[in-house]
Amino acid sequence: MKPSAFEYIRPGSLAEALACLARYGEDARIIAGGLSLVPAMNFRLVQPKVLIDIADIKELDYVRLDAAHIEVGAAATQARLLAWPELATASPLLAQALPHVGHFQTRSRGTVCGSIANSDPSSELPLCLATLAGSVILRSKGASRQLAAADFQLGLLHTARKADEMVVAVRFPLRQKGAGYAFHELAERQGDLAICAVAATVTERAIRLGIGGVADKPAVREWSDLPDSGLDAALNEFAWDLEASDDTHGTAVYRRQLVRRLGRRAILEARACRN
Repeated sequence: MKPSAFEYIRPGSLAEALACLARYGEDARIIAGGLSLVPAMNFRLVQPKVLIDIADIKELDYVRLDAAHIEVGAAATQARLLAWPELATASPLLAQALPHVGHFQTRSRGTVCGSIANSDPSSELPLCLATLAGSVILRSKGASRQLAAADFQLGLLHTARKADEMVVAVRFPLRQKGAGYAFHELAERQGDLAICAVAATVTERAIRLGIGGVADKPAVREWSDLPDSGLDAALNEFAWDLEASDDTHGTAVYRRQLVRRLGRRAILEARACRN
């Protein structure tokens, strides 16, 4: 299939892009890499009247570090973040998860912010953002706000972004001293969306486990005191609390089993990697 007719705009600055959003509102969609949006347009699942292409806006193409976060601009590709020399030290979880995001070719076009803005519950980057308790920076022509991942991700392909706003950056908290991290997923093929993905962080005081691909958005559970002897029971309770459903890739029962198996593996691995 082919997309419905649309107007294409390629602004040269963030200010121009925000002005376009203010003008067209719900009729417009932001495009950068287009790896999520274009297939949806081809199937006419979305039919924007205006596409605003931000790929060449230099002020949005960055990965930078401050005292507490990695901040990734809206035009920065997944490949750029994966190749960033400080990634493994600054965020071991992202370093483990990014190779699972699509394929080498798609990561060279797909953006970090685009994946998070699309809010597919089977995608790895929204899961990492939720597990790390990261945040999303939104801008409109007249305002700016920052939302926690849990407040931004509302459901399947549904976020708290307003029609005149765009995601200009996302912020991932830096690695905590003495923490361990692990990521695992099961997909039909390398690069496919996850049937179930798990991300774990383990510190001296808490275990935090995020689950993707099972419910309509990433689910995160934290335990402050969880010995190995109680791990299976805690994971079983978490699995049954998730609103899993059947689809062509797996049943709800199968996905809950993956939560228990992969969750246990990730927690034990993260605990062993603490340093």
